[in-house]
Amino acid sequence: MTDSDQTRRPGPWENLPPAAPVEREIARPQADEPPLDKGQHPVWAVVSTLLLGGFIWWLSGSWVIAVAAIWGLLVHEYGHVLAMNALGMGPARIYIIPFLGGVAKSQRLPASEWHGVLVSLAGPAFGLLAAIPFFGLYIATGQGMWLQGVFIIALINLVNLAPAPPLDGSKALGPVLARIHPMVEKAAMVAVGAVVIVWGFTNGSYIFAAFLALALFGHLKRGVWRPEGRQLNWPEAARSVGLFAIVAAACAGVALAGLMPLTGSFSQAMALAGSYFEFGR
Repeated sequence: MTDSDQTRRPGPWENLPPAAPVEREIARPQADEPPLDKGQHPVWAVVSTLLLGGFIWWLSGSWVIAVAAIWGLLVHEYGHVLAMNALGMGPARIYIIPFLGGVAKSQRLPASEWHGVLVSLAGPAFGLLAAIPFFGLYIATGQGMWLQGVFIIALINLVNLAPAPPLDGSKALGPVLARIHPMVEKAAMVAVGAVVIVWGFTNGSYIFAAFLALALFGHLKRGVWRPEGRQLNWPEAARSVGLFAIVAAACAGVALAGLMPLTGSFSQAMALAGSYFEFGR
């Protein structure tokens, strides 16, 4: 006997209306979320790095200084990237600007000015690690040219601490000055920026000085003076000044450590380092 030989009652799942089609939810970008920055194209990044390195080699006449400057720049910017990613501003990207330098770009603004201070100081602080391989090469070979690389790396990070837009120092000390009064920050940025621009022009650093002049002009045209996140409170302002002083002292110390074996004494190393900051040298 088979089931087809007798009448069968319909089961509980038979003769039911067809189920409505299930609509798949498609993820849509948030209206207020900016598009993800894909970063600098690899080919253009390589070309920009070669142009910058060649320009530094042409100015200095030393391939060691050119290599040290590029290596120090990349490590410096990667310090910014690490801080941005750790503070929820990433994924950050590095851009190399031909004949000028580099910049680290975040996907979003810092949640507070304190975060902005940490990001700005992370570059010079982390950037000093780039000097370690050059110290190692000097110890291994005894050749003083590697110490030139140490000095250049320290100098790059130290110059970036100048409180002139758009250098890191302006982002580290600017919020502290704005905590006193926005006009105090404005006056200080204009004064220091003008001094650095004059220093660049009198020493033949025309591209650097012109770039700073344009950045200072854009800084002055900005409508809202402190638009980023929550302002510093007084304890954060004190910590900002303290961290700035520590990083600046570390940069100066590494620079002198690179010069002392070449000059033979601390006083001569100080004199040589000071000559790099003279006007019209």
